[in-house]
Amino acid sequence: MDINGVGKAGTLESNDVMIMVGPNDEGKLEIDIDSIVYKQFGEDIKKTIEKKLKEMNITSGIIRCNDKGALDYTIRARIEVAIKRAMK
Repeated sequence: MDINGVGKAGTLESNDVMIMVGPNDEGKLEIDIDSIVYKQFGEDIKKTIEKKLKEMNITSGIIRCNDKGALDYTIRARIEVAIKRAMK
């Protein structure tokens, strides 16, 4: 499934994450991560995002993640909400 609209979820508060999603004209997934803990947890954040996208059958879109130290369950929830908002 492709993301066909624009959606966002989350805040830029400490321990939260802002997720913004939109369509990708190239027909592939593009994930951009900006995190205050990227050196320690960047790969884990990317794996969490990729796993959630796979669960939701998302195959194309642009995902922007601005992380302020969110836990995995917060990242998953924010991705789901942003995608659902984009698909309406």
